[in-house]
Amino acid sequence: MFCAGRAAGGCTTLRFHRSRSYSVAKTSPNLTFVPASSPPDPTEVEELQHFISHSQRLFVMTGAGISTESGIPDYRSEGVGLYARTDRRPIQHAQFVHSASARQRYWARNFVGWPKFSSHQPNAAHLALRNWERLGKLHWLVTQNVDALHSKAGSQQMTELHGCTHRVFCLGCGDQTPRSELQERFEAMNPTWTAEGHGVAPDGDVFLTEDQVRYFRVPTCSKCGGILKPNVTFFGDSVSRERVDFVHQRLAESDSVLVVGSSLQVYSGYRFALAAHEKKLPIAILNIGPTRSDHLASLKLNSRCGELLPLIALQ
Repeated sequence: MFCAGRAAGGCTTLRFHRSRSYSVAKTSPNLTFVPASSPPDPTEVEELQHFISHSQRLFVMTGAGISTESGIPDYRSEGVGLYARTDRRPIQHAQFVHSASARQRYWARNFVGWPKFSSHQPNAAHLALRNWERLGKLHWLVTQNVDALHSKAGSQQMTELHGCTHRVFCLGCGDQTPRSELQERFEAMNPTWTAEGHGVAPDGDVFLTEDQVRYFRVPTCSKCGGILKPNVTFFGDSVSRERVDFVHQRLAESDSVLVVGSSLQVYSGYRFALAAHEKKLPIAILNIGPTRSDHLASLKLNSRCGELLPLIALQ
């Protein structure tokens, strides 16, 4: 896997054992956080088949909707997204950077939720896109997700636009470490601390009370004593210019765009749909529910990602 933007808190290579990617196809999808939808209509399958068949250098952009079938909730889906289920909102970048108590709360919740979040596996949609890449159909994949499921599936020609929760970096010196190592440090610093989480959030943390969080201890950077932050773009922050420019270059090399599981409500992803439209590239969108770019698309489909994508035959 290659990602742009490493120097700016961006991407490093993640290695996952490839054998895991083949066992996923045998499991049933987890539909807990998937909005209701009808099975793919034969006409929809034919339309997407035609779109993909006429693409030679396909640019794919994925969002949280592709991972809901792996058991990870999204924010905006009707009835099942985080915003529909709770009044909770994700942490803001400024909160995390400027408030020690906000960091303590974030890391305590993340510590409890990490074992389950990190164990999620790619579903049929991730595997289909991986296969498209290996067969030369998919030119570049851009994901707005931070769950590493595309990496686990084996995708390599990709950019994690918003980073990845499986990496942690220091705001002081920039040193990067695997999130699994930080989990061990949390355990060592909090040997008697216990908390039972409730619910689950898209970024891997759980719901804890202030009383539960109060005595949780958070380590600092082992090299400089600085603040440790997940290597992701929080709400209120922006994607590095280096990474954005890199993705625009990959888009310029492409001849069509497929959006998978994203409402494109966040500008960091929406900008690429706008750029594709300006370049007069054909755009197809596969997402349950309306998106910000429906008016730009020549094809809009409302099926489950993991149900429709595997039906497309590559020629």
